[in-house]
Amino acid sequence: MGTKTTLLVGLAVGYVLGTRAGRERYEQIKEWGRKLRDTPIVARPLDAAGEKTANAIRNKGNQISDAVADSVKEKMFGVKSAEIVVVERPDSLER
Repeated sequence: MGTKTTLLVGLAVGYVLGTRAGRERYEQIKEWGRKLRDTPIVARPLDAAGEKTANAIRNKGNQISDAVADSVKEKMFGVKSAEIVVVERPDSLER
């Protein structure tokens, strides 16, 4: 978001949080904000930012779970996961 947009959003939030005009005025402001959010010029960048954030969290989550799994394997087996070899049984031995 640009500086002006951030300032406007901050002012709007401050007004909503600080207003003593009552529930009706709050509902008007909330409806205005919803309409603003639904306009394409605002919705596209917000949706793109949300998607980018979700992807970053997903990627970091995978890295963290891999690190935890490696740590557990190291504690349980005393070796790093790169040193663990998985051996599959030949088809002739399966029943």
